[in-house]
Amino acid sequence: MTQTKETILAALGTIGLPDGGDLVSRDMIRALSVNGDQIRFVIEAPDAATASRMEPIRQAAEMIVQKMDGVASVSVVLTAHAPQGGAAKQPAAPADKTPPNLTIGRHPTPQAGPEGVPGVDRIIAIGSGKGGVGKSTVSSNLAVALARQGRRVGLLDADIYGPSQPRMMGVNTRPGSPDGKTIIPLQAHGVTMMSIGLMVDPAKAVVWRGPMLMGALQQMLTQVEWGELDVLLVDLPPGTGDVQLTLCQKTHLTGSIVVSTPQDVALLDARKALDMFGTLKTPILGLIENMSTYVCPKCGHEEHIFGHGGVAAEAEAIGVPFLGQLPIDLDTRLAGDAGTPIAAGDSPMAEAYATLAKRLIDGGMG
Repeated sequence: MTQTKETILAALGTIGLPDGGDLVSRDMIRALSVNGDQIRFVIEAPDAATASRMEPIRQAAEMIVQKMDGVASVSVVLTAHAPQGGAAKQPAAPADKTPPNLTIGRHPTPQAGPEGVPGVDRIIAIGSGKGGVGKSTVSSNLAVALARQGRRVGLLDADIYGPSQPRMMGVNTRPGSPDGKTIIPLQAHGVTMMSIGLMVDPAKAVVWRGPMLMGALQQMLTQVEWGELDVLLVDLPPGTGDVQLTLCQKTHLTGSIVVSTPQDVALLDARKALDMFGTLKTPILGLIENMSTYVCPKCGHEEHIFGHGGVAAEAEAIGVPFLGQLPIDLDTRLAGDAGTPIAAGDSPMAEAYATLAKRLIDGGMG
C-alpha cells in the first residue's frame, strides 16, 4: 500500500502533546514529502524551550510512520519556530558532534576542473548585480517553498562578507564536526543549510583577501555533509567578484537565477551579472523581478515604486525565462527578521513563492 500525505497526517494526528492537542491540530508538521516508500517531514515546535522537550514526540512520530504499510524509511527533523525579533535556537547537537576544529578561509585546494557535490543532483546559483534587491530573501523563501513541495533542498549562504541566512532561516547553532574535517550542516524549515555566518563571530567583520574567500567557498561545498539533495541553492554575494568566479569555474552548476528590481540602476548591474554568467558559460535559468509593486494595506492602492516590468522586458530581450514578479511586502521582511521565511506559512506571499517553486520544478530545474 502506498501512503499519501493525508494518511501520514492522519497517523501523526494520533500523537497527543503533553499540553493538549496533537501534532496536526497544533500545526507543527512542515515540509511533509512522500516519495514512494520514503517519508520526510519536519516537526516545528513553537519555541526552542518546547523543542528541547519534544525528542520523545519526534521518536514517536518516526516510529508510528515507520510501522505504516509500504514505508521503507522515515526522516523526521525537529526544529523550533523563531521568536519575534530573534533567531530560533536549534536543539543541542549530539555529544559526538563536537564543534569543528577547522581553519575556515584557508587558501583553496587545487583541483583539475569543475567538480560536482556528492549526492546533489542540481546546483543553482542565485545572484544579482547589486546589493539591496532582496536576493537573500528570495533565496531563503524559494528554498523553503521547494522543500514544502517535497524536494530535498540545500541552501548555501556564499555571501562571505555579509551572511544573512542564519538570521533569515532562524538558526544560530555552530555546526558540528565529528572528525575536525567534515562539517555537519543544520536543518531549518525542511532545508539543509550552511553559512560562513555560523562559523565565525557574528559581531566581527570578515576581513579576507580573495584566496581566503575562494578557500572558504570550496570548503563549504566539499567538506559539508550535504547528503542526498534534489537541489542546492547558492545565495551569492552581489556583484561579479571572486566568489562568483570560483563557483562558476570550479563547480558543475546546473545554472543561475538573477534577481533584480525593475529600477533602471538595478537593471544596469543585473545585466553585468548576466554577462558574467554568459562569459563563464553558466546557463541562465531565469530572471525574477523583486519589489515589483507595493499595495497599500489600508486602501489597496497599488504603486510601482521602483518602476514595473523592466526585468520581464530584459528576459524577453535576451531570450531567457521570466520566472515571476514579487511585490514589496512588510510581512516578508518581518518574517525574515524573525527567522521564519514567509514561504513557511500560509499567505498570499507564501503562495507566490510556491508558484515560483512550481515553475522551477515544472521546468526541470528544481
